Amino acid sequence: MPKSNYSVGDPKAEKMIQDLVDFCGNDAAPDLIKEILTTVVKMGLEHKDRGDFKLTNNTLKELRHAFRVFLPYREKRKVVIFGSARTPESDPSYRMAQDTAQALVDKGHMIITGAGGGVMEAANRGAGRENSFGINIKLPKEQRANLHIEGDSKLMQFKYFFTRKLMFIKESDATILFPGGFGTLDEGFENLTLFQTGKCMPRPILLAEPENGTYWESFVRQFEEELLSRGYISSIDMNLFHIVHSAEEAVQHIEDYYRYYHSLRYVNEFTVLRFTRALTPAVLDYLNHEFQDILCTGDFQASDALEAEKAHNEFPDLPRLVFQFNKQDYGRLNEMILWINRNLT
Repeated sequence: MPKSNYSVGDPKAEKMIQDLVDFCGNDAAPDLIKEILTTVVKMGLEHKDRGDFKLTNNTLKELRHAFRVFLPYREKRKVVIFGSARTPESDPSYRMAQDTAQALVDKGHMIITGAGGGVMEAANRGAGRENSFGINIKLPKEQRANLHIEGDSKLMQFKYFFTRKLMFIKESDATILFPGGFGTLDEGFENLTLFQTGKCMPRPILLAEPENGTYWESFVRQFEEELLSRGYISSIDMNLFHIVHSAEEAVQHIEDYYRYYHSLRYVNEFTVLRFTRALTPAVLDYLNHEFQDILCTGDFQASDALEAEKAHNEFPDLPRLVFQFNKQDYGRLNEMILWINRNLT
């Protein structure tokens, strides 16, 4: 929520800021625009470090540009596909990534990649230019965008990894990770960490490799033998991801995830899950019996849109499941979403 008392503390500055807010003519978030401008003025008064201003300036410009690129496509679900830039075309993972992207596009999804070679190239190739996004990173040794996204208006160039990774998560609805190096693992573990801690919305996170592959299986063994056995993660955290060995399996899992589940919203102390079909009494009874462990108090209740959602016209016609989630057991929340999709008829 915006801070009502957030200000520069100088009447002259406050008037200039308000004049700029009025100049923008943006009735969706004038309070937030005012806070952004206030922050810039406060920085100008407090700081002398040019490096801080360069970082802030580049960050805002990168985010503004990416928001503008994605805005016309916000109504379409998107899948981000990660994997090694060094994967050759002869590698079975390349073909699987290409086939997965093409099959997802056939189901109405769009594809986001890091715009490089290897798996990223395969995914953009499979999706086709029209249904592809590329979020490239500027490196000392330049990473050139692959030919299937190069020159497209949906190709973005980022200076910072943190802004780039933010956009990968913010603008996508599912994650597919193919085998890769440090970069792929960084992106994969960030996805898992954000979901585990509730810093991103629920999503399918798929670890993908061709049949008989050992890359992800070896990581899962490490999770079980080292992380889980030492108590560094809990058993429910293993529900945050799913291994797939074919394009068909990957696409089916994502389609199943969004069969009835639509989105999540927090409203005060309540967690609201939106669905495209009303929950039946039998489903509610099962949830209240089998998933009580994720509740702080109360029970699961079917609901229409809450007042806070209606105020912003947030999918007012969709049926809801409302409950007081403990905001800790996201693996169990993921398990519950999957169960509802499979059993709501």
